[in-house]
Amino acid sequence: MLLPLVLAAAALITLALICLPLLRGTEAVADRGQFDCAVYRDQLREVERDLIRGVLSPAEAESARLEVQRRLLSVTAEAADRTTRASRDPKLAVGIGVLLVCGSAGLYFQLGSPSLPDVPFTSRSHSAGAADAGQIDMRTAAARLAEQLKNDPNNAQGWLLSARAESLLSNWQKAGEAYRRAIDLGTTAPDVLANYGETQVLAAGGIVPPAARDAFTKALAADPKTEVARYYTALADSQAGNVHRAMDSWLALAADLPENAPMRQAIARNVADAARVGGIAAPPLPKAAPSTRGPTEQQAAAAAKLPQAQRNEMIRGMVAQLAARLQDQPDDIEGWLQLGRSYSVLRDNNKAVDAFEHAARLRPDDVDIKLLIFGAMIAGRPPSDPLPPPALNLLRQVEAVRPDQPQVLWYLGLEAVRAGHPDDAKRNWTRLLDKLPTGSADAALVRKALDTLERGRQP
Repeated sequence: MLLPLVLAAAALITLALICLPLLRGTEAVADRGQFDCAVYRDQLREVERDLIRGVLSPAEAESARLEVQRRLLSVTAEAADRTTRASRDPKLAVGIGVLLVCGSAGLYFQLGSPSLPDVPFTSRSHSAGAADAGQIDMRTAAARLAEQLKNDPNNAQGWLLSARAESLLSNWQKAGEAYRRAIDLGTTAPDVLANYGETQVLAAGGIVPPAARDAFTKALAADPKTEVARYYTALADSQAGNVHRAMDSWLALAADLPENAPMRQAIARNVADAARVGGIAAPPLPKAAPSTRGPTEQQAAAAAKLPQAQRNEMIRGMVAQLAARLQDQPDDIEGWLQLGRSYSVLRDNNKAVDAFEHAARLRPDDVDIKLLIFGAMIAGRPPSDPLPPPALNLLRQVEAVRPDQPQVLWYLGLEAVRAGHPDDAKRNWTRLLDKLPTGSADAALVRKALDTLERGRQP
């Protein structure tokens, strides 16, 4: 409640500073600078007339115009240093005040959404305020991806990439449609369902529509810890008038989030709004959960300054600390994924597989986690070695959901060659080649494998 009052007071002070000189008014003091300004403005008009009559060429007119503007700017700056007084104009002051107040209110009621986070939670890991060049590149990438999907509409992974690209561009309708296509193709991981629901909320201006509520319900049924789904489900309760239930849900979610999570800030604002509607005092947020997301920026910076041996020791210590925390928080799927990636970096592949398998048990339908397990299982193995049976079994599971996944096509082709089935290998690698950018290193590798396969079949 205090923040709106402070902002209102600041707005009134700013309005007073603008309008008081017009209400007070004093005599205007003429000086030489005003005469000079009139002369130079007349010279500018004369340049334009000469250009129209053909007396000056466009280049000459531009040069003359720049010189007169330079002199005019110099005289104007000098005049600003001298004391001049405006005439009294109460009507203008009142008009400006009404325009500012009504205009600001109109814009807020048209565009504002008090309960809507300014950036979707799924995009908070990206730095805010991307440069225009980055936005242009993202638009180009999104457009190219859309063209590719016209020719390959059953590519679930492609639709996911399209949804994320459109989300970064704030194209919520297009992002929602892309998520919907991915879901219809069988990509029903809780985070995908939650992200789809969030795009529906953002497209609706902060209102949780029935389609979004249904997506959040399905996400929570698969993983009750899905943070985005929990947040917006509470928002839906608040918008439906169930403010007490919404507050309880938000506070429970805040207790599961680390201190620096952007969602905690949004929860604090929404709890305060819900408490005001309910006519009760806003409760404080519960203590934040300990972070299980790996080293902080300060820890990473400190590690970068150490010798390699000490740096590795420090990293291992932080990874061990993360592993210990996860023993107390075994349902933290993001923590297990972070631990698996950390072990992969340290080339401790057995522990990486174990961490990823913990995550897979929490989200059994997530194909991406299965691919992480597969990658950890084959890391460091010579390409000529056959895949171990557990890795081949994972590959078959992924194939059942994403038959055109590039990693699946490549390794199934290798296995087909080892098993003496060149036709199967050719079929998989040909499909893979169609999905790779022309001229890329991966495309060259696959083309070489196909050529080798053909030479081996020649008598």
